[in-house]
Amino acid sequence: MESVIVGVADCRISSRTTEELVTYALGSCIAVAIYDPVAQVAGLLHFMLPDSKIDPQKSSACPWMFADTGIPLLFRSVYERGGDKKRLLVHVAGGAQMLNDNGLFNIGKRNHAAMRACLWRAGVLIKSEAVGGTTVRTVGLDTATGRFWVRETNKS
Repeated sequence: MESVIVGVADCRISSRTTEELVTYALGSCIAVAIYDPVAQVAGLLHFMLPDSKIDPQKSSACPWMFADTGIPLLFRSVYERGGDKKRLLVHVAGGAQMLNDNGLFNIGKRNHAAMRACLWRAGVLIKSEAVGGTTVRTVGLDTATGRFWVRETNKS
């Protein structure tokens, strides 16, 4: 199995059944993984921030950075490869409280709320999620089977 690394503010779509999409070090960022078992197409997004309106220029250059631009683009990209909304399995992880225990900025919670709003507006249900807390997560999505895995590490 070949690992395809998804960086921060990045996304990968694959229909090659020999690949595993992987993203590392999810703190307050969130990974959205989607898989269509019939079309065997998978996508993994690692977004950083909830709302592209804070920096429209950056959003235009890197739509994967934001929930409100990255998530719709992830789904459109999977649909273009034969994915069907009715068959999609959706998994999410991340959204931890990383900056301090007082909740300053609450980026993880804001990312989670923005992601939920995007999926709700699209009428998409989440199959599994590992969000919140103070753990750093690494996630992977097997493009052959749709198996989604999460490895957690305590914040140091």
